[in-house]
Amino acid sequence: MEWTGEALLIGVRRHGESSVIAEAVVAGRGRHLGLVRGGRSTKLAAALQPGNTVQLTWRARLEDHLGTFTVELLQARAAELIADRTRLYLSQLVCEHLRLLPERDPHDRLLGMALRLIESPPDGAALARFELALLDDLGFGLDLTSCAVSGTTDDLTHVSPKSGRAVSRAAAAPYLDRLLPLPSFLTTRGNASPHDIADALRLTGHFIEAQVWGARQLEPSPTREMLATLLSQER
Repeated sequence: MEWTGEALLIGVRRHGESSVIAEAVVAGRGRHLGLVRGGRSTKLAAALQPGNTVQLTWRARLEDHLGTFTVELLQARAAELIADRTRLYLSQLVCEHLRLLPERDPHDRLLGMALRLIESPPDGAALARFELALLDDLGFGLDLTSCAVSGTTDDLTHVSPKSGRAVSRAAAAPYLDRLLPLPSFLTTRGNASPHDIADALRLTGHFIEAQVWGARQLEPSPTREMLATLLSQER
C-alpha cells in the first residue's frame, strides 16, 4: 500500500532510539500517523515540527498498519511562530484540536481553516469559527439557525449551555443568568469587538470542554486559556 499527499504536521513523538511517530492531517485522508525512521536526526528535525506543511509518502503492507512516512518539507513555519507568542499559542491549539479528530477520516474543511489560521495574523473571530466547525465535525454542532423557544430566526442573542441551541433576545430575557451570549458575528459574519471575541471563545470553550475534553477525560488545554485572553484584549 502506498500514497503521497500534502499534509499539516500536528504532532511528533519519540519511538525507539532514532525514530519518531509523526501525526499529520492529510488532504483527502484526514488525521494519519506514520513511523519516520531516523526522525530524530539533525537532517529531519527542522522538517518534523508541528505547524509545518510537508509532502508525505506513506507505505505499509496492509491498509490498517501504522506504516512509514517519507517526509519532504514544503513550508517551514516553526521559526516565525516562535518569534510571535500569540501565533505560537494559536498554532499549538490548532494542532491540539486537530488531534481530536478520528483517525483516517477526511476533514478537509477543517484543514483549510487550520492553515488559514496558522498563516494569518492572530484572529480570535476566526478561531471561534474554527472551533464551531470542529464541534460540528465531531458530531456536537450547535444549532444557531433558529430560536429553541419560538422558532424565530431573527435577533438570536444567546445559546442554551445544555442543548446548544440558539435563543432569541425576547425568549432569553428571563434566563440571562443561565444562558451563554451569542455574538452576532458568529451568525452574520460581521465585525467582532474584543468583548465579542471573549464571548465567542467562552461559548465554544464551554461545549468543547463539556462534549469533548470531559467526555474523553482530557484536561482542558492551558494553551487555549492563555490564547483566549490574548485574543480578546483591546488592540
